[in-house]
Amino acid sequence: MTDRHDISRDEEIQAVVRRAVIEDVGSGDATSLALVPPEAVASASIISRSPCIVCGTTIAASVFAAVDPAVNCEALVRDGGRAEAGDRLMAVSGPARGILTAERTALNFMQRLCGIATLTSRFVEAVVGTGTAILDTRKTSPCLRALEKYAVRCGGGFNHRFGLYDRILIKDNHRQLWRQRGAGLADAVRESRLLFPGLEVEIEVESDDDLKSALTARPDWVLLDNMPPGLMRACVQQCRGICRTEASGGITLANVRQVAETGVDAVSLGCLTHSAPATDLTLEVETQ
Repeated sequence: MTDRHDISRDEEIQAVVRRAVIEDVGSGDATSLALVPPEAVASASIISRSPCIVCGTTIAASVFAAVDPAVNCEALVRDGGRAEAGDRLMAVSGPARGILTAERTALNFMQRLCGIATLTSRFVEAVVGTGTAILDTRKTSPCLRALEKYAVRCGGGFNHRFGLYDRILIKDNHRQLWRQRGAGLADAVRESRLLFPGLEVEIEVESDDDLKSALTARPDWVLLDNMPPGLMRACVQQCRGICRTEASGGITLANVRQVAETGVDAVSLGCLTHSAPATDLTLEVETQ
């Protein structure tokens, strides 16, 4: 689950890179074309202005390559590594026009991904020793999900489902519509498993009664939503030996350890991807 393979090789990611370059460059980088001779070469560094967990070096390299394959990139800190303010993350050299044209798009990717990885690492550090895993959610930027979930892994977290297709997750709106048919939560679990036998089935519960009903069908996961610690701890005990437990809703850095100490197997956090502040990075051309 924590594999940090080079996702820049994925065709889907390469297509995102190409679209991002086209969006920024359009018919050409007018400023660089006007002021930088075509034969000019340069060396530059991507530098972090704040402490961070590094992520996106291979994506940044893909951006430079898409603009000009003659630009050379060397990651000085690997994805998943820790950097301090002032550290050089990547060395870039080659045609000056290519470096300047690719600069902003490369930084945009890296700043976003470093920010997600850094926030994830803070949550992971907050629950060290509890055995609770930190999970992301589907609250990702459209078409950037693979990248953002990769950043979560670089920060030490784990990926929840990638989409609607790879796990059954019965949430409040599903439960409300299901109950209109006069059936209970256990029946919802059984029906889901019957129709999609190859998928794990998770069901959200909000009360002790919900939990007792759902557990009779032995779901793979139970999502404990917006529960106070006392009730959550009691629900976790009921699930022992039956299914795994996930906590979600209203969880912050200030209370995540308290939640983890209830014994839940995992905590899922939409903020990892929808609210992570971008890391402040800069590209500086070295003087000759």
